[in-house]
Amino acid sequence: MGWTRAVGGRGQRTAWGHCALGSYLTDSDSFPSRSRVPMASLSRALRLAATCPHRNPAQGLGPRPRTGGTGPTTEKSVPYQRTLKEAQQPSAEAQGPSQPLPRAASVVVIGGGSLGCQTLYHLAKLGVSGALLLERERLTSGTTWHTAGLLWQLRPSDVEVELLAHTRRVVSRDLEEETGLHTGWIQNGGLFIASNRQRLDEYKRLMSLGKAYGVESHVLSPAETKALYPLMNVDDLYGTLYVPHDGTMDPAGTCTTLSRAATARGAQVIENCPVTGIRVRTDDFGVRRVAAVETAHGSIQTPCVVNCAGVWAGAVGRMAGVKVPLVAMHHAYVVTERIEGIQVRSQPQVPWRAVGDWLVGAGPCPPPQVSDKFAFGLFDLDWDVFGQHIEGAIHRVPVLEKTGIKSTVCGPESFTPDHKPLMGEAPELRGFFLGCGFNSAGMMLGGGCGQELAHWIVHGRPEKDMHGYDIRRFHHSLTDHSRWIRERSHESYAKNYSIVFPHDEPLAGRNMRRDPLHEELLARGCMFQERHGWERPGWFSPQGPAPVLPYDYYGAYGKRAHQDYAYSRLLGDEYTFDFPPHHDVIKKECLACRGAAAVFDMSYFGKFYLVGPDARKAADWLFSADVSRPPGSTVYTCMLNHRGGTESDLTVSRLAPSPQASPLTPAFEGDGYYLAVGGAVAQHNWCHLTTVLQDRQFRCQLVDRSEDLGLISIQGPASRAILQEVLDADLSNEAFPFSTHKLVRAAGHLVRAIRLSFVGELGWELHIPRPSCLPVYRAVMTAGAKHGLVNAGYRAVDSLSTEKGYRHWHADLRPDDSPLEAGLAFTCKLKSAVPFLGREALEKQQAEGLHRRLVCFTVDEKVPLFGLEAIWRSGQVVGHVRRADFGFAIDKTLAYGYIRDPSGRPVSWDFVKSGDYALERMGVAYPAQAHLKSPFDPGNRRVKGIY
Repeated sequence: MGWTRAVGGRGQRTAWGHCALGSYLTDSDSFPSRSRVPMASLSRALRLAATCPHRNPAQGLGPRPRTGGTGPTTEKSVPYQRTLKEAQQPSAEAQGPSQPLPRAASVVVIGGGSLGCQTLYHLAKLGVSGALLLERERLTSGTTWHTAGLLWQLRPSDVEVELLAHTRRVVSRDLEEETGLHTGWIQNGGLFIASNRQRLDEYKRLMSLGKAYGVESHVLSPAETKALYPLMNVDDLYGTLYVPHDGTMDPAGTCTTLSRAATARGAQVIENCPVTGIRVRTDDFGVRRVAAVETAHGSIQTPCVVNCAGVWAGAVGRMAGVKVPLVAMHHAYVVTERIEGIQVRSQPQVPWRAVGDWLVGAGPCPPPQVSDKFAFGLFDLDWDVFGQHIEGAIHRVPVLEKTGIKSTVCGPESFTPDHKPLMGEAPELRGFFLGCGFNSAGMMLGGGCGQELAHWIVHGRPEKDMHGYDIRRFHHSLTDHSRWIRERSHESYAKNYSIVFPHDEPLAGRNMRRDPLHEELLARGCMFQERHGWERPGWFSPQGPAPVLPYDYYGAYGKRAHQDYAYSRLLGDEYTFDFPPHHDVIKKECLACRGAAAVFDMSYFGKFYLVGPDARKAADWLFSADVSRPPGSTVYTCMLNHRGGTESDLTVSRLAPSPQASPLTPAFEGDGYYLAVGGAVAQHNWCHLTTVLQDRQFRCQLVDRSEDLGLISIQGPASRAILQEVLDADLSNEAFPFSTHKLVRAAGHLVRAIRLSFVGELGWELHIPRPSCLPVYRAVMTAGAKHGLVNAGYRAVDSLSTEKGYRHWHADLRPDDSPLEAGLAFTCKLKSAVPFLGREALEKQQAEGLHRRLVCFTVDEKVPLFGLEAIWRSGQVVGHVRRADFGFAIDKTLAYGYIRDPSGRPVSWDFVKSGDYALERMGVAYPAQAHLKSPFDPGNRRVKGIY
């Protein structure tokens, strides 16, 4: 997530990622008693780091015994030492469990950190009886105890804003009301600094999003910042974002209070009880399920385990045969002596903490080896790395130059390949849930994620859209690929505080999954995007090939950084909140599709077969639309969850039995269907399908042919003329209607042609066996040369589909959005009597009225919108933009967002049409027009071939 590198930040990537600056939660008197031997000042530490690069500047200046290397220090002068680490204690094994183990539990939570305690508390609040938390040491051991405990309210994600809001309610209000205990919550506000224009633009975007959620925030000038924070040097600042109701919490106090509240509701917490194994059973249908948890002191039968073991989550996963893709990193900061002029409980965090002493944070060192005995120890701080941040800290707050260092904290934190937590039920094992990998944000996200995880366990789905956190987002080929996990997790930490630009791409872990056209398209100037391992075309650069090179760790760890890296240079042009320099290149791709034709390589799509005796029953239940039509038909449909939310949108093609099995023609008895789903969510779709088939015990088989089949799509007015030269079939409307498919030959190769469009034009998809992809593609390009056919990528797809008003799953269509709210009622067979998953929820929603609707907006002024902009209606904020892009055919920016009636009444079409609208971008409101459907080709004439 992109948050400020508070000192010396340029908004650029660095080898080490971030430098955070703030003050500590408590004043000096509340720190545990320890030696008061004077510590080095920051300036002296900086000099020592420069002249003696292998020496710890604090060594010999205080109670800082070293253990050498990367091993943990056995005794450190650190925050919370008095509460969590008294004098030397016997090991957990020697002490034994804090209370007797039950024979059985409804749910066993493993790990007593922030997520474990929050999950247990929310399970208890949902009425789960017999829930148990096992902690191998004491609560907060491992990572939580040394966390900074910040709680922000604004992040560049609407879902995270909602999760953070719930955490804040829990720690600032609910727990104290329930238990009478104080969590250590202090509302001191947050102050986030911008050292460049782009950072300030990001903060303005967050301020606009906050208005949709009632989060107060202000963008301050340097002078206003100085008035609020007199100690800060603001000479080179562009401004700051001030969030008055941000705060900090005491990790120990919060977890203790959570456990008290949970046990008061019947849950149980057992400390000093390490887990040694997970017992698994296989049911009558061959499905692996959790059976019991093994400990050194006995076993506990349970159908459900929640892995909240933090850095050790991978080890717990291995006990159950579950892959957990995360890496441990050093997370460090320095606590200074008290500074005069910083007011306790009133000074805002910058951005770590600001209530007394100061913190200076450092980025990652090489991944440490973390022992399973590690509890309340710390690592030695690497001053070679840390020294580079001190200079910036002193520049931002000059008084730090002569301020003593009280203690250093360097502990393990877990980071994931995409910088998002790992949550949900593991695809390998039913009843095994993950709640780990929080990328140093476990305290602030803990309340919201603990609540969602509890709902996931109890109701089968979270209440909010948690797809971005769902472990099922990763393709199974990646979750145990050590190089991919290591590289991507490093980069996620290295960019921890980088600005989040709309079109950024990773440089790590690339070229894992490449389709048959990869080299051909690369030679034609393709700038590739990465989606869960797949390389897919983004756009085509006229500057020629720009290959993605092996990850260079940004020159860290002794690696040589790439020089004159074309891909990185072109990607750097994307680092803007304006239209990028290649905006006109994407325009040409889009207008070529509208005026002639474009070919899109969509080989990364998921391609599944659903076949078997119960395949029709399964299809009726799984898909919201009626897909049981004659063979040769193709239907656009949704898959829903029990709450009526949309788990997927996809196309389903009914198959006829084939005498010979091949990637294009599966052998089956009963019925067969061909499913084509977006490649970025293919694993999510596979897991949803598998879960439903297992739960309903349908006798059918799901077959994955994603790697065996390629897919190219030819779209545009000239598509029929082009393909008529390549295919051996009549492509007239009468012979090949819209939403049908056939097996045909393309340049002599057998392919499945499907007449569909995802951009609002006449067109066909060709699903091609992998060996035939390149010759078919070349035949299409040859035939299209005289018709103006061009290559186009997914940036064009995004623009064209937005312009046409087609939905994009996980943007304007998510698991907490119903198809009725999204304007997709036509995909639901509600007029039939056929039951399907989610039907009852839709019928209830239909009867009660829709309390929000997805609305299309256009803005006449040519400004870029990317999503998260506030939607104003007649002077009131009624929602925020989910998805936006520029429509080149109508020459306007389009945006889509769900709106609500502030009165709480259902949102009628009259309500939509009657308001005066504006979309707020970076604090500026732009007049907008609301549309019931996209203004581009509202009669759908073009997809029918009528031009």
